[in-house]
Amino acid sequence: MRVFFYGLFMDKDLLFNKGIEPSQNEPGFVDGYELRIGERATLVRSAGGRAYGVVMELDSADVGALYAEDSVSDYVPEAVTVELIDGESIEATCYNLPAEKVAGANRDYAQALLKVATGLGFPETYLDQIRNA
Repeated sequence: MRVFFYGLFMDKDLLFNKGIEPSQNEPGFVDGYELRIGERATLVRSAGGRAYGVVMELDSADVGALYAEDSVSDYVPEAVTVELIDGESIEATCYNLPAEKVAGANRDYAQALLKVATGLGFPETYLDQIRNA
């Protein structure tokens, strides 16, 4: 199953520590969405928006286990078209928190996400969005 991760699950080491080994790990972006950070991260529809992340191929059982965790159990799957950095467009599933459930702030989460996004080489304008969250 192809999944587009935009939050801390982009960190391959975090997944390895959970016993999950993705067979694909390619950076890309989705247009028409923007990143919102509350207690956790989510993507919300936004005309002209662009959100960066990583497409990973995982077993559906692993995806189910990830999103069964209490902190992300409210996330719902959504089909998205991801443009990979090499220019190829692929279909993937993205798990998003419904907009009405985005609440609070989590500075530690934003700082950890900034570190992961910086390591992936995402554009400075996108990193600034995370810094300002």
